[in-house]
Amino acid sequence: MNWILVFISGLITYFLRYSMVSLIKKDMLSERTRSLLGYVPSAVFPALIFPAVFLDNQGFLVQYYDPKVIAISIAFLIGIITKNLIITILSGLISFWTILFLL
Repeated sequence: MNWILVFISGLITYFLRYSMVSLIKKDMLSERTRSLLGYVPSAVFPALIFPAVFLDNQGFLVQYYDPKVIAISIAFLIGIITKNLIITILSGLISFWTILFLL
């Protein structure tokens, strides 16, 4: 019963947000506004990732040898080299799991 409620509330939230986006017509936004909105995902993503990787449960910075920091460093380098999102995500996950397994 709880999972059904979670699923239904997720659908309601999705359709409410989608309806607001779908109501905006392309000619309502200027070219400058559309170009600025293109930077929103790349600005929000690091703000979501930084606390999860670089802060511990108490809000303090973790050490440089923390498995999350090492894995994100490896994923960052792979991302620069390959410029492929899927390979970058997989390299980060695999390196994180490998480090955890070896510890």
